[in-house]
Amino acid sequence: MSSESRQIVTAFQRLALFWRASQWQVAREFGLNPTQGEVLARVAARPEWAADLAAALGISHASLSDTVSALDRKGLVRRRSDPDDGRARRIEATGAGTALAARMPEAPAALEEAIARLTEAERGGLLRSLVLIIRSLQEARAIPVQRMCLTCRHFRPHIHDDPVRPHHCAFVDAAFGDAALRLDCADHETATDEEAARAWAALSVVG
Repeated sequence: MSSESRQIVTAFQRLALFWRASQWQVAREFGLNPTQGEVLARVAARPEWAADLAAALGISHASLSDTVSALDRKGLVRRRSDPDDGRARRIEATGAGTALAARMPEAPAALEEAIARLTEAERGGLLRSLVLIIRSLQEARAIPVQRMCLTCRHFRPHIHDDPVRPHHCAFVDAAFGDAALRLDCADHETATDEEAARAWAALSVVG
């Protein structure tokens, strides 16, 4: 491993330790554990099928079932059956769950402040690099596939001459820059392997 790569890995380790500690602190404040907090935050934003939720979080169906059961007992989520498939379950937040999720911070205040100090160009460059790293890990099957621009059929990287907003989203028909790349988009539609490969190559080479 090169010296530069080692320093990047060290940075990720430091951030991971900080994030983990912050998750435990927030979860304790709201009477949850970190996994329960993450599940509640996701389904409060939009209901999700249990299978998709387990895959997105990288946990087993059994672990997810235990987490959802605990949240159900607290009156924070409920399960809905799919009328076309009695075995499928959709997880959604209750009114109490939605209210609690709204009080939970999306990120530690110190991290939000640190990111806010970056310029738009710095945030865009950082986000672009993170997107490429995450996509590489997905290709290696090391982490679950996310609803990100690079795997979306609507993403058109570097088709505009504008250096600030070179990309295009066909879903909303709008140009955007690196700072607006999405890692979890509600409007995501999975691209074919060929489409995703082309987008990855374009974003990797140009910029």
